[in-house]
Amino acid sequence: MAPLLLGIESSCDETAAAIVEGDRHVRSNVVATQHDLHVEYAGVVPEIASRAHLQRIGPVIEKSLREAGATLQDLDGIAVGHQPGLIGSLLVGVSAAKGLAWSIDRPLLAVDHVHAHLHSPALDDTPLDYPAIGLVVSGGHSSMYHLEDAMTAKVIGRTIDDAVGEAYDKAAVLLGLGWPGGPVLDELAREGDETAVDLPISMLDRDSLDFSYSGLKTALLYAVRGQPIGRGGKAVFPRDSEDLTDERRRDLAASFQRAAITSIVRKIERALSIHPVESVIIGGGVSANSRLRRDLQALCDARGLGLRLPALRYCTDNAAMIAGLGAVQLAAGRTADLSLSASARST
Repeated sequence: MAPLLLGIESSCDETAAAIVEGDRHVRSNVVATQHDLHVEYAGVVPEIASRAHLQRIGPVIEKSLREAGATLQDLDGIAVGHQPGLIGSLLVGVSAAKGLAWSIDRPLLAVDHVHAHLHSPALDDTPLDYPAIGLVVSGGHSSMYHLEDAMTAKVIGRTIDDAVGEAYDKAAVLLGLGWPGGPVLDELAREGDETAVDLPISMLDRDSLDFSYSGLKTALLYAVRGQPIGRGGKAVFPRDSEDLTDERRRDLAASFQRAAITSIVRKIERALSIHPVESVIIGGGVSANSRLRRDLQALCDARGLGLRLPALRYCTDNAAMIAGLGAVQLAAGRTADLSLSASARST
């Protein structure tokens, strides 16, 4: 019988727990979001996030067990995302996982949150094919990996400034679309002319697999607000997002999306010319983006490669991916002990 694992995720602003049978069959997946707590700040406030996790972690775990029809004694292990992320938020999940593992005398599995995103396409689906190029694109991460298997991920490219999801959120604020803005901008871009504004597609050095979005973000700022004018020792912009017509806003959204996604696809194409693989695996919140899915499918079809994308419900942070990868680690005997600590960065 496949092992039954509880997964716990609290790396940022989602308090999540899930029960997964084996490494793919999701029996429950509970996520408590905090968007309403952070929206007025147009970004996640770490102290608010950690306090919310403390309030929600117990009820979320209880609900995941109830929806799965399971008890703590039915579990074969406790998996927790212990890195990377906001340290205060991570500590809540790690402490809960350690307490539960000790109380029921079950193995503790320490799971890297980013690597877990690369397991998410397998949830409620077929096993992944390796070796693969893996890409995690989210509000906090834009990282590319060469994957030998589910537990062996070598970084081959990463952002040198903004993550793509962060760039999307900042672009949405510039366009007056609110926060979080990725899905809203994606929807608006479908109605615009992507050739209306020539925004830069960052490729960096000729052989680089790294990402950069600061230049694109700045170019969009100037397209929205105009070139700043020096006045009284301060830079003053001649206009704001409120001055945009609906047509101009749609065109800017489409032009931004074209530049942001084309950069990603070209970097993956560059990586495929260096690393022979069986498939391309994508994870993270931005993996829900409609253009990214369309363009990557076209690239993989042209090269005869499989493309694995998570179901939309598993794109954003969730605990099912933590439990799923935890099951892989449990089968390999890779367990942790109660000295496990949280880390803001992957080690």
